Amino acid sequence: MTGWIYWLDLAGVIVFALSGVIIACRSRMDPFGMLVLAAMTGIGGGTLRDLLLGIRPVFWVTDPTYLWVIIITVVSSIIGFHYIHRLSRTVLPVLDAFGLAIFTIIGAHKALALGHGGTVAVLMGLLTGVAGGMLRDVLARRVPMVLRQEIYATASIAGATTYVILYTHPIHPYATIALPILVILTLRLSAIYWRLSLPVFAWITSPAAPSSGSLKSQSAMHNAAPSSNEIEKTPRSKARVRMLSPKRRRR
Repeated sequence: MTGWIYWLDLAGVIVFALSGVIIACRSRMDPFGMLVLAAMTGIGGGTLRDLLLGIRPVFWVTDPTYLWVIIITVVSSIIGFHYIHRLSRTVLPVLDAFGLAIFTIIGAHKALALGHGGTVAVLMGLLTGVAGGMLRDVLARRVPMVLRQEIYATASIAGATTYVILYTHPIHPYATIALPILVILTLRLSAIYWRLSLPVFAWITSPAAPSSGSLKSQSAMHNAAPSSNEIEKTPRSKARVRMLSPKRRRR
């Protein structure tokens, strides 16, 4: 079980590092910038997770293999830059979804293995899954994907919750890992394919319907200035919080 977790962790680092390289290419960064962005994406979330859990030193200090994996990924990407650039718009969301799924399970597993409760495990899974991508997008001057209306953090929470339930009620060891990953991939890839997103709340100002008093005041403006009583009778616009559906936001 531990061996599979380790190899999944390395696979997640490769996937997230590659997504960082693609964003760096879009932002026209040099090779050093590509390396920094790939490292932030690949090990940023896990580093914050270990710091919060009190693990010293963090995982990539005790095992430099993670750093070598990132360096090899960046070098390979530079060599095959032409192909990566052509596939970036199609591959990046899918790679990000796989990285999110793998890192979420890794974070939840590490918290549970240290004896923490289910709530902490879900939060650590969420942090491990989304923090690296947030650091990547901030450095690239992009709005972090987790802060948009897309189904991203929700998929991570659902997968981490599924893993915690299966961990406390053990079934087959491989199914305990595979099912939560499948939950995250299903939610995230479905959101990408069908452009699904969560509703948002916005402060909407709606103009009030004109009344007879306002019509009189408007007609009086051509002849004389309206009185104070007429101004007070003029209806004002109303502001309130409304929930906007995804379909309405696209208009």
